[in-house]
Amino acid sequence: METAKAPITDLSQLDPEGKYTYADYLLWRFKERVELIRGRLFKMTPAPNREHQRVAGILTGLFYSFFRRQPCQFYPAPFDVRLPKKGQPEVYTVVQPDLCVVCDQDKLDEKGCVGAPDLVVEILSPGNTHKEMREKYEVYEESGVKEYWLVNPWDKIVLVYVLNESGIFIGLQPLTEEQTLESRQFPGLKIPLGEVFETIIK
Repeated sequence: METAKAPITDLSQLDPEGKYTYADYLLWRFKERVELIRGRLFKMTPAPNREHQRVAGILTGLFYSFFRRQPCQFYPAPFDVRLPKKGQPEVYTVVQPDLCVVCDQDKLDEKGCVGAPDLVVEILSPGNTHKEMREKYEVYEESGVKEYWLVNPWDKIVLVYVLNESGIFIGLQPLTEEQTLESRQFPGLKIPLGEVFETIIK
């Protein structure tokens, strides 16, 4: 295992094939945003595209309106979520979901969240599809995220996964822009997808 001994100021100083921990992550001082998934380094896209940001902004507004009256708290990116693995003293996964909701206040500290959020929303962008659809899906399921939304702006669909009693994600029927997404974990949280996916006026 590679361990950073001093602050790292340039991404090129890291071995892209190395294995890192949250302790290493805290020493990184470069401007690029990165995530750790099972110790592997994943560079985030330099800047999300306009459609990604527009969808993120609409969802943030809808989440604010709903959760301001709820005991659970929602957090938009950038917000570090550490996902410890049982039996491992070190944390090897640190992700920044586009949106997440946390109900257990004991999971929150000044640096973010330790443990699985109750709801995670990821918005796909060109270039990050593989990471969200495979790598993050697996760590969210493994860590116990109760509900996971995968938002695809260009196809205008949302895939919803809910965790069953065996700790396995079950995929629900894909939702399109003509439908309203209602959370299984938070009844009453209704997202009109026509509003989320409305066409940008150029």
